[in-house]
Amino acid sequence: MKFKYFHQLLLSHISVLLIAFFLLWLLFYSFLESFIYQNKVEELQSFGVQIITDLTDPTEVSPSFLKHYNDLLQARNIRFYLFDGSGKVVGSKEAQPPLVKLTEEEWNDIQNGKSVMVKHDLERFKQEVTLVALPYMENHTLLGGVLLASPISGAREIIQQINQYFLLTVAFTLIVTFLLSGIISKYYVKRINRIREATSMISAGDYHFDIPFSGYDEIGGLAEDFNRMGGKLRDSQQEIERLENRRRQFIADVSHELRTPLTTISGLVEGIRNDMIPREDQKRSMDLINQETKRLIRLVNENLDYEKIRSNQIKLTKEEIDLIEVLEVIKEHLDGQAHLKNNEIILEIEAGISVTADYDRLLQILLNITKNSIQFTSDGSIYLRGWQSPKETTIEIEDTGSGIDPEEIESIWHRFYKADLSRTSNAFGEFGLGLSIVKKLVELHNGSISVSSEKNMGTKFLIKLPATY
Repeated sequence: MKFKYFHQLLLSHISVLLIAFFLLWLLFYSFLESFIYQNKVEELQSFGVQIITDLTDPTEVSPSFLKHYNDLLQARNIRFYLFDGSGKVVGSKEAQPPLVKLTEEEWNDIQNGKSVMVKHDLERFKQEVTLVALPYMENHTLLGGVLLASPISGAREIIQQINQYFLLTVAFTLIVTFLLSGIISKYYVKRINRIREATSMISAGDYHFDIPFSGYDEIGGLAEDFNRMGGKLRDSQQEIERLENRRRQFIADVSHELRTPLTTISGLVEGIRNDMIPREDQKRSMDLINQETKRLIRLVNENLDYEKIRSNQIKLTKEEIDLIEVLEVIKEHLDGQAHLKNNEIILEIEAGISVTADYDRLLQILLNITKNSIQFTSDGSIYLRGWQSPKETTIEIEDTGSGIDPEEIESIWHRFYKADLSRTSNAFGEFGLGLSIVKKLVELHNGSISVSSEKNMGTKFLIKLPATY
């Protein structure tokens, strides 16, 4: 069975109020009753002391004395009785005066010179009274005393009236509590329902929500946490979508790159096997098959290399390397490819500049970037530069080629990204894995790489490697 928040809140509020009012009533009632009775006792005791003080002989009381105190006390609704040492009432008109209305224990206290105070008595005077009895002692001998009794009906009426006011206060408070509980529960239920709606959206895979919140209570903190969680889930969802798109693109790119050489190889092999290719052209066909096979091997190796680098499975062997020697090796290795596109590789570096790096991986980095520059440059120049500071060595590779659109610069580091989408194949670095490998290798050297470019104004790569490790 559902127990709504409103009912829970109302029940808790009313329970707390009822318990608080009940305890307050018990304490207040006990205090008030004790206070009223104590005041009455003190009043009776005060008159009793005054009577005992004015009394010269409790066995012989003048009528004027009795009349004086009778008039005085009757106005206050107090009755008094004078008694002698035997307990008989003095000044009574009866032939046989009655005994004062004291119990045996109370009479013993009187005989021992002690006062008797009874706050609440129901039996002796056929109504509720408060009574006080004071002894008249002389040389430790009881000569008599006085007993005063006052009805407490007035005190009872005061207490009952206060109880009525108290019950009215409780009833009014409960009504206000009911209304406030409704308003508060409605406010909180509304806030909780917003979080429930957000939870339902999350379960449905929709993370685009924004819960209004205030940081003053736990629900506000929960709403803030939900918003933060929703933001992270949105980011994760976007990242998953990006990864999924890249996965699809990766499969499409690999399939495309594999299809071309495999189709070429399959066609040539079929032609040779069926004697469809003349014998004088078979050597050239075999060379083409060999070239396409190497192309497939490069694709597989680059993929394997990328995965090893990405998962930090390669180990770098760093050493002090003369940078000018490395750049000369790059120039010597790629001069032939550069001349095919009427390009020139130019070294601009002073002797004595060194770099701390893994030699083979440094060659791989520079070869990839330089090949990329040759690929997108025709009838131009590729500059290889280097300089050194106390903290780092900087290598710059600049070309005068076609450049890269500014919005594409960050994308060039993605796996299989191609800046020229119309390009299907080329002689160098055709698979689009080179720059993603380059960036990973530079990061493994604790270095950084950046690129700046303008369309038709060339491209500049800047690599910075720490001087020490």
